[in-house]
Amino acid sequence: MYEIRVDEEKCCAYGNCVVAAPDVFALGETDKVIVLQPEFPSVPPHVYRAVRSCPAYALTVGRAEATEER
Repeated sequence: MYEIRVDEEKCCAYGNCVVAAPDVFALGETDKVIVLQPEFPSVPPHVYRAVRSCPAYALTVGRAEATEER
């Protein structure tokens, strides 16, 4: 699985990601990005474009960390 992460301290709410992938990103009430769909089995190309479109470099995509339940 792949995971989208938002660095809220870097996010300036430009909204480029929302325009590029409105099915995945939205702007919240505090003008920070909300990830509507945070995990994917494989990352669609439009999501990579959305991440690259962030001028504040607040978005990253990476492998989701496996969580162990004990």
